[in-house]
Amino acid sequence: MWRFSVLILLFSHLAVSSSSLGDSEATCSGIVSLPNRNDRISITDFGGVGDGRTVNTKAFREAIYRIQHLKRRGGTLLYIPPGVFLTESFNLTSHMTLFLAKGAVLKAVQDTWNWPLIDPLPSYGRGRELPGARYMSFIHGDGLRDVVITGENGTIDGQGEVWWNMWRSRTLKFTRPNLIELKNSKEIIISNVVFQNSPFWNIHPVYCSDVVIHHVTILAPQDSPNTDGIDPDSSSNVCIEDSYISTGDDLVAIKSGWDEYGIAFGRPSSNITIRRITGSTPFAGIAIGSETSGGIKNIVAEHISLSNMGVGVNIKTNIGRGGYIKNIKISNVYVENARYGIKIAGDTGDHPDAYYNPNALPVVKGIRINNVWGVNVRNAGSIQGLKDSPFTGICLSEINIHGSLNTYRTWKCSDVIGTSLKVSPWPCSELRTTGGSYSCSSTF
Repeated sequence: MWRFSVLILLFSHLAVSSSSLGDSEATCSGIVSLPNRNDRISITDFGGVGDGRTVNTKAFREAIYRIQHLKRRGGTLLYIPPGVFLTESFNLTSHMTLFLAKGAVLKAVQDTWNWPLIDPLPSYGRGRELPGARYMSFIHGDGLRDVVITGENGTIDGQGEVWWNMWRSRTLKFTRPNLIELKNSKEIIISNVVFQNSPFWNIHPVYCSDVVIHHVTILAPQDSPNTDGIDPDSSSNVCIEDSYISTGDDLVAIKSGWDEYGIAFGRPSSNITIRRITGSTPFAGIAIGSETSGGIKNIVAEHISLSNMGVGVNIKTNIGRGGYIKNIKISNVYVENARYGIKIAGDTGDHPDAYYNPNALPVVKGIRINNVWGVNVRNAGSIQGLKDSPFTGICLSEINIHGSLNTYRTWKCSDVIGTSLKVSPWPCSELRTTGGSYSCSSTF
């Protein structure tokens, strides 16, 4: 146990040091304070065995039951030592830290038959993939406060291949489980952990506020279906920083509900900062949508480095979504080897059922994209609004996208109103070039 105590003291020291960063590297991570847990227990105290074969569900549930019911002042830290701890899905509780030591692996069982089911999210009306219920996330929490998932870059492994194969063979009965979902929760910190092989989305804070996700690594094969990295969903005050993500779908995707269900639920995603993300995917690096029905506003994404991509920046919605996407600021993006540098589209994504309202048109306005550099990008950009709801206030500035196939005709636009300054290749006519007295870059 002496090593356990030393590690916790070291972690506390590092946390304090990281909070003392100079002004040269801006951070939003201070929106949630890292709690000091004086009460500390180990999963081995509850019979946990890290041999990669023993199923430790009982140990995890007993440890978390102890945290929940003893309610130690300041909360409790649950320590996972080095080893491979196989377990079924489990629920977290408030005022706890899940701490994974170096060499610790939490690994999901592959018994899909006994995986628990939970209700669909009200803002989606059904499972995202299939009607009805959905499989519970591997690590789950609902109605929590003050939760930390951290450590020394230990690993949480969803062993998702069995689920991907069910999706490919169309034998799924319900929507696949996320790796981590925290719902109706606040004061969340996720840091210094490797997440890999999620069955579906990796980290899904939904109906949450005050969330910090930083210094994480998220990995999945590039052909793994729908393995989004981080998906803030109808959540506010979210900070995502300093992480590496390489998956089979969007690296970061901001969402807020699906068609008539998201409109009725009416909870936006707002005040979200994404900063210093590096990664690779066949899909989008920074995405907004396509589930945008509760509204998405006040988003900042900056200092993003992407390679081997489908799309660098992708803002996407559809008829029937309703809602809005507004006040979006994206800057300092580097994209290398991609199909598209920038894509903004009003015709993307499916519908939950036949009852969506085709007259519920999204409002997209106030999109500012500045300082983008692209290398070996096949198509500079596409901005396709909606005839009855044109995208307005689109502002492109200081954008240079290069590629052997690029010509001055590689921007495609329709139903869009906006401005541009110093954009190469030359943007479409709908984005009139501005100069001297006005520059859209002045809004950054």
